[in-house]
Amino acid sequence: MILRKAFELIYIKGFQATSVDDIIATTQVTKGAFYYHFKQKDEMGLAIINEILKPSLIQRFIEPLQGQADPLEQIYAQMHYLLIEDKFLIFEYGCPMGNLAQEMMPWNKPFGQALNELAKKWEKELTAKIDYGKKNGIIRNDINAKQVAIFILSGYWGTRILGKLASNQAPYRTYLKELKKYLDSMR
Repeated sequence: MILRKAFELIYIKGFQATSVDDIIATTQVTKGAFYYHFKQKDEMGLAIINEILKPSLIQRFIEPLQGQADPLEQIYAQMHYLLIEDKFLIFEYGCPMGNLAQEMMPWNKPFGQALNELAKKWEKELTAKIDYGKKNGIIRNDINAKQVAIFILSGYWGTRILGKLASNQAPYRTYLKELKKYLDSMR
């Protein structure tokens, strides 16, 4: 409960702008109870990454790419879901993983390592899905799967930032339209 409530606050306000007192007020636990579970706020932040973001990433970013379906259709469907339909990811607040990476990487190496591990899992799954498409004749053989995976990831996170800045989904719709053309060009 502490992690879930703290995550909600951090997603809206940012990690550094969210104080332990904010978390305590929201969760209605005592300061002693908070520090019983976490020696410091950064320890709680790592727990949020490992216990909230990691399972969410697996559910939203990894599992939708598994199976034997057309990889290009799966990738597009995943992006459409993440950008348009997913109620967990709110455009006004951007991507929680991207936000934490931008905010904390310069100050906290363990955060950076944990977030990079999550990003690499998604990159690996996308790369494997594209390789699967190449192997099964769905995707052209001249396509570099890792480069495509990084391009798709970069587009996703960039689009999340643009949606946050615009406070609407218009950048998402533009990205999806061009992503569809790009994916179709790989056939």
